[in-house]
Amino acid sequence: MFARPLFSASLRQAARPVARQALLRPTPFLTAFQQRLLSDHTRQAIEKAVSSAPVVLFMKGTPETPQCGFSRATIQILSLQGVDPEKFAAFNVLEDEELRSGIKEFSEWPTIPQLYLDKEFVGGCDIVVSMHQNGELAKMLEEKGVLAAADAPADSSAQ
Repeated sequence: MFARPLFSASLRQAARPVARQALLRPTPFLTAFQQRLLSDHTRQAIEKAVSSAPVVLFMKGTPETPQCGFSRATIQILSLQGVDPEKFAAFNVLEDEELRSGIKEFSEWPTIPQLYLDKEFVGGCDIVVSMHQNGELAKMLEEKGVLAAADAPADSSAQ
């Protein structure tokens, strides 16, 4: 009586890793199928959004009220860097499930937020933080001319 359930359980345990590996292994069918999930309408909408400003962020929430810590951190970094608000657009992926899933496929990046600079995907929060820390982000933003003009210091000789 006890041997059969014990044997069956050990067989199931032994089979699980193989089944998981088979499921995790990418196949051409899954890749092609996933590519088709992004409709032409959604792709065009994302392309239009990416083109709407020199700096584009797809995030959870809005810049004023981010809805996740990663989106908040990315907004804070862009603010610290001095990105010109006139050259910045943010899109709340929580308002549209098609956008939320579509942007991940569009960029081939699994997480949100996602930062685009001059229509080019930069990365997610981890990449933005790393680039901020090593100075690459400041250099890139300056080269693209998307930083707000620094206030001119008061001219003391005019008095």
